[in-house]
Amino acid sequence: MNHEQESLGRLERLSGSGAIDRARVLVDDDPPILRELGLTPDRARELLSTQPTQLESVGSQPSQLEAIVRALGRPPLMVVQGAVQGKHKLGADFPADIDGRITAVEPLLGSVGRVEFLNHDQSWGGTAWVVQKRDDHFLVVTNRHVARLVARCTARGDAVYMFAPGNVQYGAAVDFAEELGLDPDPRTVLAIDRFVYLADDIAADIAIGRIACPPAGSPLALQPLTLAEQDIAKDELVAVVGYPARDSLRNDPTLMERYFTGIYDVKRFSPGYLMAAEGPQILRHDCTTLGGNSGSPVISLCSGKVVGLHFAGRFGIGNSAVRASTIRAVLDSIPQGTSRTSTVVVSLPDPSPAAASLAGRPGYDPDFLQTHPVPLPQPGQHLPLAVPSDASAERPHELKYQNFGILFSVARRLPLLAAANIDARKRRPQKRHPQGWRRDGRIAADLQAGATDQGDPAVAAVPLIRPAAMAWGDDEETAALAFADGFHCPVACPWHLGLGPDNALWTGIEDHILTSPRTHGFRCVLFHGPILHEDDPRPEGAAAGIPMRYFKVVVMLAEIEGSGGELGLSASAYLLSQADLIQRLLQEQKVIESVEGFDFASYRTFQLRLCDLERISGFDFGALKAADPLAALVERGGAPGRPPRGVIELQSLDDIVL
Repeated sequence: MNHEQESLGRLERLSGSGAIDRARVLVDDDPPILRELGLTPDRARELLSTQPTQLESVGSQPSQLEAIVRALGRPPLMVVQGAVQGKHKLGADFPADIDGRITAVEPLLGSVGRVEFLNHDQSWGGTAWVVQKRDDHFLVVTNRHVARLVARCTARGDAVYMFAPGNVQYGAAVDFAEELGLDPDPRTVLAIDRFVYLADDIAADIAIGRIACPPAGSPLALQPLTLAEQDIAKDELVAVVGYPARDSLRNDPTLMERYFTGIYDVKRFSPGYLMAAEGPQILRHDCTTLGGNSGSPVISLCSGKVVGLHFAGRFGIGNSAVRASTIRAVLDSIPQGTSRTSTVVVSLPDPSPAAASLAGRPGYDPDFLQTHPVPLPQPGQHLPLAVPSDASAERPHELKYQNFGILFSVARRLPLLAAANIDARKRRPQKRHPQGWRRDGRIAADLQAGATDQGDPAVAAVPLIRPAAMAWGDDEETAALAFADGFHCPVACPWHLGLGPDNALWTGIEDHILTSPRTHGFRCVLFHGPILHEDDPRPEGAAAGIPMRYFKVVVMLAEIEGSGGELGLSASAYLLSQADLIQRLLQEQKVIESVEGFDFASYRTFQLRLCDLERISGFDFGALKAADPLAALVERGGAPGRPPRGVIELQSLDDIVL
């Protein structure tokens, strides 16, 4: 199906919702957005009165009509010298006083800027805005996935800028005056000297940076945007302020060019409404956004306060934002006067605690999903495992921690598998981070140096299971215990920076599945481990090779198709790998194009069948293979119009098959 056929389908839905009829009325006011589209009112009326299937007869195409309808309904208005253009002619979708409401928030627009990158192939990456003033500096907020293009979290929990090839350090700044027609002015660009908060993978998509206050004589008049005191419901009038960028990977490029007439990367003001929420932390809205809107404020046009932080969306379908209450909770967790991140050293016991100090940890719970057990995967016989001193007959190799368990490889001296239980509704963010790694007295000390002592600047020790993901429980004490358990040496895995610590796809899989309407509840089981291979690089003096490929399996409850509401397991598998491993897998499946088109230098995120992961990883996943939605799709012959394929490269989280 080509772009114009897809556009025809969308036009049918727009017509059914009355959007085309409303657009005909709006044309009579000659809104400025028509000129941006290169149309006169008479030409727009002609196209809106033509049946979509007959547009070719009047010299047009469905994508042009769709662009007109969407632009009139949810226009991305240009901001020029701090004023919103076209605010007086927005039509019946909006209240009669919409122009006054927009005028009231225009003084805030100067505190919204574009995130610029230093020494990076990508010159800029999203939107940021001033959220708080502290002493001699401001705090600005954007998305974690924007900040992670240039920064990463360390095992200590703080954030540092990464290094580009050639050992040049990345950096970031905010340009508060990137508007159409304005010449570049270095006085409007303020460097982010550090990120004082960079969310972990399982937490809300937030990053907070620190910028200096503008010097005397600066053209900037920054002021913090006020966060709403209470989370609000659907149907409230809002606007997103940010920098829509060309986003052809996720959106129809033909429609984008018609809709934005090639004018991207400048400040726009997009009004719309809140929609039904996705969960306790996430808002939905229908404002027009593209990729560069990541990090944009969602501003209420009723109160003038920020109700959310935009982080994801699909053009013409819907968008997601982190609630203001979550942003406030993060700000409250950052100590006043901090010079780095929200890291506070916590007093810990002996760094080599006796086995007794870890006694009673429950470890992985196979009955966590309640109605359907999920047994621990069984490793192959060629993978000798450590035997902890508190081993049980049922699970003789599991190192049990709070909310998760570890299977530890004796030969490679690293965790072979993390098996975790996650309850998103009981998350309790932790402000205090342990300093350094702690040995686990239940296995020999000499086994525990492999991941934490590599002697290579390109290798970082990271927890195989993110401590923030484990920080949940019925009370604060349980969550804090689980979080601290994530900093034991047997949990640490050597992570080569070539794997891409900024890989938002890889780090966002669990959260996406937890909030998907296709799954049930907010509990999941996560299995995470390295794919070991004989060609894994081994730095001089290192205890063992460094894994260059990792897998995840996420298991949740989901409604069985056609069952009338009966719940069953859904188990999906993922791989972070260079293309060579996937190429070999596709060749085994006799996929013809497997030899061509791969970039062997980059790491990608793939969804694959659990049965294929079994062969690659050496683990036996048992009955879970029968609950694999991708395998079921292949069994049915593939998606409409596409041949069945057991491996999917994920371009976005929306590509996941559930």
